[in-house]
Amino acid sequence: MGRTASRASVWHGETLRFVVCFLGVFVCYFYYGILQETITRGDYGHGDQKEKFRYATTLVFIQCIINTLFARILVHFLEGPRPDHTQSWLYVVCAITYVCAMVSSNSALQYVNYPTQVLGKSCKPIPVMILGVTILRKRYPIAKYLCVLLIVTGVALFLYKPNKGSTSSDDHVFGFGETLLLVSLTLDGLTGVAQDYMRGRHQTGAYHMMLNVNLWSTLMLGLGVLWTGEVWEFLSFAERFPAVIYNILLFGFTSALGQTFIFMTIVYFGPLTCSIVTTTRKFFTILGSVLLFGNVISPVQWLGTVLVFLGLGLDAKFGKAPKKTTH
Repeated sequence: MGRTASRASVWHGETLRFVVCFLGVFVCYFYYGILQETITRGDYGHGDQKEKFRYATTLVFIQCIINTLFARILVHFLEGPRPDHTQSWLYVVCAITYVCAMVSSNSALQYVNYPTQVLGKSCKPIPVMILGVTILRKRYPIAKYLCVLLIVTGVALFLYKPNKGSTSSDDHVFGFGETLLLVSLTLDGLTGVAQDYMRGRHQTGAYHMMLNVNLWSTLMLGLGVLWTGEVWEFLSFAERFPAVIYNILLFGFTSALGQTFIFMTIVYFGPLTCSIVTTTRKFFTILGSVLLFGNVISPVQWLGTVLVFLGLGLDAKFGKAPKKTTH
């Protein structure tokens, strides 16, 4: 009886923690997505003087600075004197894949529309799982594979528009944008493997991971934007269109807060669960947009909705891997 009550208490605690992480990721990145599209795909200027935002590296650089400052505060107040035994080279490797994935993803928005980018990034659980199995020799329950497949299929069906036939400029640029998304997706998988290794071997804390990955990312990107001179071009652009500074600062803040919840999810539940959460967040973000603006949902999109909810429910019940013993 006591054991049953203890298990119920633990389950309730884990469930509450998961709900907090999910809602934190969802709310922060809902607004983050709106800001990202506004910044990267908005038109600046009027008439023939319109300009496009072409400073993806600087955008990610500012984002990483804010993330680093935010993480430093969290480490000071929440981690306390807890030592971090994670080797620096792991943080460097993770930062390289993280930075390249972010820059590739933001750069892709210059060539593909936002739904295409979201659809591409929604497949993130696939490289995380494949690389986890091939590199770390991880073993996932069969149910986990099926749940990820259901969720990714559901998101793909929801975003698929068979009657798209348009003359937009996005349709005229085929190949390079999708290649950037594929590169970003692969690097996301490598980032997940590195994070999983740190979590498994060094019990890396959520905020130490967030701080060090973003710190190394800031150093790399800072050198990059100075070497290429992009930062000076960006400052000239911001002088002409000062509103972009406000949007970027908000973008960075929502990223930092959302990333806090993402790192918590990684540490407590693992990168695959984090991928499922972020994939589902993208689905709900688009669903919320459809409902708010009164767009019609097709039968295929309703099928996608059912598959996503089905995948989430089955994963919560059957998708957990057995606990490992420490060695």
